[in-house]
Amino acid sequence: MAIPASVRLAFTALAVVLPALVISHRLLARNHRPQSIKRTEERVLVLGASSGVGRALARKYADQAARVCIVARREADLAVLAEECGENCIWEAADFSNVDDMVRVRERLLAEWGGLDTLQICAGVSALQPVMALTGVQSAEEDATSDGIRTAVAIGGRAIKGNFDGPFISALTFVSSPTRAERSMTLITTQIPMLTRTSASPSILLLNSLASVVAAPTRALYAASKASSLLLFQALAIEHSKIAFTFMLPSTIEGNFRASAVDGGPVIEKDPNKHGLKIEYVAKKCMDAVDSQITGNIVLPWFPNALGPHVYYLWPSVVEKKARKKYNFE
Repeated sequence: MAIPASVRLAFTALAVVLPALVISHRLLARNHRPQSIKRTEERVLVLGASSGVGRALARKYADQAARVCIVARREADLAVLAEECGENCIWEAADFSNVDDMVRVRERLLAEWGGLDTLQICAGVSALQPVMALTGVQSAEEDATSDGIRTAVAIGGRAIKGNFDGPFISALTFVSSPTRAERSMTLITTQIPMLTRTSASPSILLLNSLASVVAAPTRALYAASKASSLLLFQALAIEHSKIAFTFMLPSTIEGNFRASAVDGGPVIEKDPNKHGLKIEYVAKKCMDAVDSQITGNIVLPWFPNALGPHVYYLWPSVVEKKARKKYNFE
């Protein structure tokens, strides 16, 4: 099918204008945070630190002598990581989707550090099955049963718990909602959220996913739950302008992504360890973005992935075809 001239013109404009806008924005956004907070004085909380990007981030901060608190559910893995990170590292076995666990972490940070400067949210779960497969439907000739639909809804609830409830509870615990006094700009010291109350340069990074802005087959639950937390934190960034909010949106990352899947079953896409982004690369990008106070969405790699949402607006069939091919969903 021939591409209409108007579409070709739109693509050309995007290819020329968007890179220039992004580069100029990133350069202007760099405030070089270490000037206001020395690394040796920085207090960092990493949620989801027992593996993957969270683990790599914890080690990077510890290597530069920052004070690091590592949090995850797997106590044995945390103990090993804490030993690797050294004397400036403290740890708590906790579930970031559990309110009491997160309040306990907050109280410990206030008691031992007097506050927090950087919150890195790296925890989450995956979901790898097509939507109808969650109901147990095997072919187009059968309809989902009541039990099958209930099963699918329960699986969806687990995805929401790991990818929305966890970040939501983290935000409520360490950021909190603005009070009426804050909304009227009459700030009362004891009512300012924890991060702004205790840090000269408060920052939050949410490790999200490209799937939040570019849909893919077999990733419906994952994308929907990740997109909901992304929009939540984008709204929080507006409500709390004194905190630098960064949203990292990487494409597939190497590692055992399937281990956290809430839906089980066979996986049909390519092995992420053969073509995914390197964990150390993503961790460095997360750390650099916070240090430079780069806010908003950061897509990894920027080209061509950042163009995906814009191409979808103009020509959705192109994005859908590429997504089917990538995930072997022909």
